[in-house]
Amino acid sequence: MPFTGVQHLDHSIDTTNRWLDDIARELGTEDRREAYRALRGWLHTLRDRLTVQTGAHFAAQLPEIFRGVYYDGWSPGNVPKKYGRDQYLEAFCNSSAIRGAAAVPSLAAVTRCMRRHLGRGALDHALDQLPKDVRSLLEGEGDLSSDTGNEAW
Repeated sequence: MPFTGVQHLDHSIDTTNRWLDDIARELGTEDRREAYRALRGWLHTLRDRLTVQTGAHFAAQLPEIFRGVYYDGWSPGNVPKKYGRDQYLEAFCNSSAIRGAAAVPSLAAVTRCMRRHLGRGALDHALDQLPKDVRSLLEGEGDLSSDTGNEAW
């Protein structure tokens, strides 16, 4: 279905809609705004933890609209931010407005969707730059039970 009459933009809008639907399903919601907030927070938190070169390489793999979301508010002179698992989770919560018990599963849900849409190579190249505890958080691995009740996030 044409949205703009510009084939390239229409394709990007279609791709955006498919990704948001996939993320919403993975989150167990029909709320596409929640899916967008989760994706936006996921992208911004990852972006700020990566070097400029790795971040730009990762962004090049994203659909055009999400590339704009990724770069929105970016300050390349301030990256990479060096923070561990707890600070990463806090940054995601602040960026996504997803708090409490939903934060950790939301990170893992978006990671699963990104893996499906980007493939292993593009995503793993970026995730390999993260400390093991942060990567485990994004992959939904390990004992995350201590995070589920932390309403400060």
